[in-house]
Amino acid sequence: MQNLTVLGSTGSIGTSTLDVVARHPDRFRIIALTANSQVDLLLRQCVQFKPRYAVLLEETAAAELRRKLRESGLNTEVLCGVDALEQVSVLPEVDTVMASIVGAAGLRPTLAAARAGKKILLANKETLVMAGNVFMDAVRASGSVLLPIDSEHNAIYQAMPHNYDGDLARNGVRRILLTASGGPFRNTPLSELRYVTPEQACTHPNWSMGRKISVDSASMMNKGLEVIEAHWLFNAGADDIQVVVHPQSVIHSLVEYVDGSVLAQLGNPDMRIPIAYGLAYPERIDSGVAALDLFKVATMNFAAPDFERFPCLGLAYQALRAAGTAPAVLNAANEEAVAAFLDGKISFLSIPRIIEAVLNMLPVKTVRSLDDVLDADTEARRAAQQQMCCLPGTRYIARPCQEI
Repeated sequence: MQNLTVLGSTGSIGTSTLDVVARHPDRFRIIALTANSQVDLLLRQCVQFKPRYAVLLEETAAAELRRKLRESGLNTEVLCGVDALEQVSVLPEVDTVMASIVGAAGLRPTLAAARAGKKILLANKETLVMAGNVFMDAVRASGSVLLPIDSEHNAIYQAMPHNYDGDLARNGVRRILLTASGGPFRNTPLSELRYVTPEQACTHPNWSMGRKISVDSASMMNKGLEVIEAHWLFNAGADDIQVVVHPQSVIHSLVEYVDGSVLAQLGNPDMRIPIAYGLAYPERIDSGVAALDLFKVATMNFAAPDFERFPCLGLAYQALRAAGTAPAVLNAANEEAVAAFLDGKISFLSIPRIIEAVLNMLPVKTVRSLDDVLDADTEARRAAQQQMCCLPGTRYIARPCQEI
């Protein structure tokens, strides 16, 4: 029996994880579930899975959940705050932590799980983007098992040589081919992108995701963050990672070898596939996903990414090459800009402009500890807010920086 903490259980990855878990009650037990503020959904999850702990970030939401759990006759203990996220990530009885909190808020509990030597199913991009060297050092020091859950990195993991040791050349790998759908604006005339609405940006052609990740996919920042993730997961340089636009989202990524072979992982675009792979690794279990019908797919297309259409992708490569605090600055500026766009305060095209301005404004510093990352994050958020206040015609009002 594998005991689980699910960080971000009410999000798309969290709910998919619980769907897989429910199919295998003899293999998995839920110890803790966490959410930001979705009381009713977390309550339903508690009723179904009966965890020992439930965590909410907001005290008012936590108080409401406590009351509803008492009324339901459940003895799940409700905790509150970022410290509680760390607490349930390092519980002695927990074997595996599903790290699926979106954004920088997932960094601290995921890092805590790594330091505690837990098996980590990593779906939180920002942990590696912001603090890749700190996190990977913690994984190596504790002996933690790290399995990527992003469909692309999970596909690469499956296509890499068994027991890959972090040396591409020694393992005969020429490069990593990271696939991207191209999002909803792959064919939209450039002149029309200035009029994009949050609703349009959140309508992904293939995947069902949260709003922030959907906007990142529409701008291809999502793929840029994944390039940085791939660098840390597979010890690959920027020139070793090629983004390939593949609209059908059937091939989830590929690995090219020096002998000319290219290995790919295929499947329907459903996150339960990599989640089931991570949960049961090294075994395979039923994920609940229908088998891939190649006759129905019929045709698969591939294209090079358009860096003019998707400047966020180029900015991510720029940050990866700059190293140090640059990726953390990129991520923080993007989170602030995307939040403002979703609130209708800035335009879609303003997102990359703000990120580029912040990257050019702040000096790149060496990352020696988590504090270096958090300082860069705070500074970048402040700089992004200042940039948004200066945009012509903006309705943006600076807000306090998010506590991480």
